[in-house]
Amino acid sequence: MQRLSVLLPLVLLTGSPAKALDQPEAATTRTANAPGLAAPAQRFAVTAANPLAAQAGLEMLRSGGSAMDAAIAVQLVLSLVEPQSSGIAGGAFLLHWDGREVQALDGRETAPAAATPQLFLKADGKPMAMRDAVLSGLSTGTPGVLAMLAEGHRRHGQLPWARLFEPAIRLAEQGFAISPRLFELASNEPALRDDPQAGPYFFDASGAPKAVGTVLRNPAYATVLRAVAKQGAKGFYEGPTAEDIVRRVKGHARPGLLAASDLAGYQPIVRPPLCNDWRAWRICGFGAPTSGHLTLMQILGLLDTQPAAVAAKGLTADWMHAYAESAKLAFADRAQFIGDPAFVTAPGGDWQNLLAPDYLKRRGAQIGERAMDRAVAGDPGAVRQAWAAQAEQLEVGTSQISVVDARGRAVSMTTSVESAFGNRVMSDGGTGLAGGFMLNNQLTDFSLNPTGADGKPVANRVEAGKRPRSSMAPTLVFDRDGKLVMVAGSPGGPVIIHYVAKVITGTLAWGLPVQQAVDLPNFGHFNSGALIIERGALTAEQLAALHGRGQQVNETDLTSGLQVLMKVKGGWVGGADPRREGVVLGE
Repeated sequence: MQRLSVLLPLVLLTGSPAKALDQPEAATTRTANAPGLAAPAQRFAVTAANPLAAQAGLEMLRSGGSAMDAAIAVQLVLSLVEPQSSGIAGGAFLLHWDGREVQALDGRETAPAAATPQLFLKADGKPMAMRDAVLSGLSTGTPGVLAMLAEGHRRHGQLPWARLFEPAIRLAEQGFAISPRLFELASNEPALRDDPQAGPYFFDASGAPKAVGTVLRNPAYATVLRAVAKQGAKGFYEGPTAEDIVRRVKGHARPGLLAASDLAGYQPIVRPPLCNDWRAWRICGFGAPTSGHLTLMQILGLLDTQPAAVAAKGLTADWMHAYAESAKLAFADRAQFIGDPAFVTAPGGDWQNLLAPDYLKRRGAQIGERAMDRAVAGDPGAVRQAWAAQAEQLEVGTSQISVVDARGRAVSMTTSVESAFGNRVMSDGGTGLAGGFMLNNQLTDFSLNPTGADGKPVANRVEAGKRPRSSMAPTLVFDRDGKLVMVAGSPGGPVIIHYVAKVITGTLAWGLPVQQAVDLPNFGHFNSGALIIERGALTAEQLAALHGRGQQVNETDLTSGLQVLMKVKGGWVGGADPRREGVVLGE
């Protein structure tokens, strides 16, 4: 039932991508465009970005574990085999369905207690260059994923906590083969060579990247996992592991502010989900501090104000024009309004104001036959807020886990260390052994400049204890009878929103099988620069039609990582993105 992979030529990033977008992870080897399951899974299913991680989830499901148990096991293996995307020193957003209600668990990183809005400003008052900010101790926030998963297990776990660690510990001790994607990404990241822990782990004594198929063992990670398996999340947030994280952050050439007290005091948050009707379905997602669901639903709602887009059944020029204009409007609101709700008040006191039908109708009236240069934020609340729009900046990273268990419970979890390999610093957890885990650079998801050109504060500026805005969009879709029909999500920085919009539209509006919807060309707009679309996706006639409407079009590589499960007659089928190494497994 595992999707087979074949090696295809590496597609390198070339050309001149839109300035607002730097790829979170470069395009690498694609996997075969084959279905994830030979037949619908009748009992349970799991999809993740690496076969070994998906296999760990399947092992838990076969052992009678819950969807939460499986997601935890998957994450622990992903931290080992896909360290460029997520890890135990990162953060995550998780949606859980227990058959009765949706619950949203926030494991997003937090800014250290010593952080101020000026965290990323240089002596001259100007923001640091993004790469300098990323490759520093300043970028590391208090990790949240393990604390969140421990809380999720307390609420929804079935297997013993320590059981969930067995696959990852086994792989870390016995070793796993370096995959083509890990090899290619490590090869192109020189900063890894400079880190005293990561360098010897990813590169040989001559400085060459360890080859595809090399068996990589990680005794440090295994030792840390054994401590957490025995002690719970406390084994990470206190003691030698926490001390080593802090030591490496503060000992960096550009030292950060993370303290032991930040780690010891971290708390995940259980939030109410945001659920909205769209056509014949109810789509549930996460609210602030992630912009994913709000911006996704704005785009879908704005598209429905355009008759030509509603009538379209594919990537026509009419539909792409309407999509680009809808995205401009939605991303304008995103830049203006969305931030950590503990620090930022929703427009009019309710985030749902951004999705009110009358508001979307008014916004949609701005979409015309010609492309607008740049959209400005709307006025969704009764009182206009005094925020400055955040300037465009790099936002990256992540991996997606989707699970349905034998009792119909489900998890959609998007997890991240932000940039590829985080801040390129590896911690051995204080073990003194080889290997370890990568530290995050999630604080660069804050606006590096705390104020706009008009001097007003940016909603997503750095503040002590604050959670940076995200684009992560874990999604659960239900029919109008309340039955779960889809578990979805993707990595990809701000393009996550477009990737999830694509798969929802492809399956639910255009009637495509889920794998075909995942395989559709990727596209997006960020209210800055050009409409970006995967190379070769449109015909010359379609491109000419878009240009005729004033759309700038940039053809580039867009490395999504959609992992989707969908209910069909006979059970669950899945879609795993061929742009990464994911598989769908189930029974």
